Amino acid sequence: MKLIADESVDGRIISRLEQNGFSVYSIAKHQASIGDEEVLKISVEKQLLLLTEDKDFGELTIRFQKPNCGIILIRANELDVAQRYSMLENTLKNHRNELLKCFTVIDSDNKVRIRKLH
Repeated sequence: MKLIADESVDGRIISRLEQNGFSVYSIAKHQASIGDEEVLKISVEKQLLLLTEDKDFGELTIRFQKPNCGIILIRANELDVAQRYSMLENTLKNHRNELLKCFTVIDSDNKVRIRKLH
């Protein structure tokens, strides 16, 4: 699975994803400080699932219906990196076929909500 990680995603999560065979395009590495709409544009151009810890992407994709390939929002800032990574990895493995063209939220209770986007 190919992902794009915006700047809100902890670099240690990106590193662990890469170590475990995921292809991750890191905005922090390649195009730091660009806006959220530009991140979405890159995700569409490169056909990448967007990984974020920034809830603003929900407004852009749900309210304003900006084009996207799918978004995973991790809403668990109070958890440490290892816990957030574990939840993300489980979601990527267990819901692999459901994530594209969806807005997915993983919260600190390890609940996964997947909403199909238009």
